[in-house]
Amino acid sequence: MNGNRALMGKDDGGRRGAEERRNRRRLRRWARHPGDGASVPAPPGLTEHARRLVSHAVDALRRGDGVRVEATLAELCEPGAPGWGRAVGLTLFGALERRVRTAWERGWQPAECVRMVVRELDRTAGALAADMVAAEQRRYPRARIAPEWSRQLRELGTRPWWGDDADHPHLFADRHGLDRGAVVLLALRVAVVLEGLPELRRLCPLPGEGAPVRIDDRSDPVKLARIRGLLAKAEATEFPEEAEALTGRAQEMMARHRIDYAALSAAPVGDGEEVVGRRIPVEEPYEAHRAALLNVVARANRCKVLWHQDLGMCTVMGQAHDVHATGALFASLLVQATTAMRLAGPVRDGQGRSATRAFRSAFLAAFADRVGERLAEAARVGEEEAVRARAGEGRDLAAVVERHARRVAEAFRSAFPGAERAAAAQPSHPLGLNAGRDAADAASLEVREALSP
Repeated sequence: MNGNRALMGKDDGGRRGAEERRNRRRLRRWARHPGDGASVPAPPGLTEHARRLVSHAVDALRRGDGVRVEATLAELCEPGAPGWGRAVGLTLFGALERRVRTAWERGWQPAECVRMVVRELDRTAGALAADMVAAEQRRYPRARIAPEWSRQLRELGTRPWWGDDADHPHLFADRHGLDRGAVVLLALRVAVVLEGLPELRRLCPLPGEGAPVRIDDRSDPVKLARIRGLLAKAEATEFPEEAEALTGRAQEMMARHRIDYAALSAAPVGDGEEVVGRRIPVEEPYEAHRAALLNVVARANRCKVLWHQDLGMCTVMGQAHDVHATGALFASLLVQATTAMRLAGPVRDGQGRSATRAFRSAFLAAFADRVGERLAEAARVGEEEAVRARAGEGRDLAAVVERHARRVAEAFRSAFPGAERAAAAQPSHPLGLNAGRDAADAASLEVREALSP
């Protein structure tokens, strides 16, 4: 990925912008040209020639051979013989769709692919990648797509909107206000990014491969309603002390709810819900402290975290309801921390120099530490109460919880045998540390999304 970033990142924006302007002038003939032959079926010879050109262009772009890229692009975008436009459109579409499927086989999931394309290129490139995700999904019935996969597709909100695949390039150009020649270049760049994605751990079945995993939801709706009510009151109150008390109580109930779930699945040893994984983005800046915040939230929910530093994301492993709770609570806390941090405004040192970055780094580090303390205490209290309540029934739930923790730890070690401990550097800006702890004390421990049955 680093090589792709060097070739396509924003650092060389001036040179790339001039190159694209030259390409748009040269390639404009390709747009709406009466001799394009977009509606004429492409003869096999033209299709094969288009495939060779696309392959050569992707290879030249990957190697940074600008002269070869420009020459190949010009030939791809010439009006050419009748059917040539259709041959180019189908070839580009097929090349991207195949690379999406290869990304699935390397362990990547829909939202991750689109996010990486946006990260390496821009949002328009991400929209093109999302279209290719939607195109690839057409091959499979909904019943053969895992729930996590379906969730990501819904969140992407994409669907095949373009009709004939050969028409996609010029329709995409019209939709995004681009020259069609620029779309060809964009498609080639997206192909390079998708081709360069590294191997990841496969976390759920690929579309069409076996039956999806079904999660047995035995949530107690009465308890869920009470927890939602506590959180709603915490969000509505104007008094930080009351909000902290309410959200702490909600976290205690969540811990007991997890114990009750464990009790239901505590039949013979080895039974119970399967350990699953989910990758969560951790964006710059201050990504090390954001990853630390995710880690403390995961620990409170009996999950394990691996930080993929180069890819800007973390893998969270645990039982499904704990993984979902971790993701929802992390997202809420990150929004709260970011909002409080920005409200503090820019910071300067005694000499008038900007100290905002040092302040914010310390803020997030202290926020993560204090949130970890609050969550750990709330979870401990809730679990102890639940264990005592069940002890009268002759059930040793402490042993059940410990067994589940071992199962998660074993699954994590099996998935990532070479994982090493990582610790973010501890910043020392005193104002940032104090502000971060204060914000963590006032934070609402939001887990509403994860509570929906």
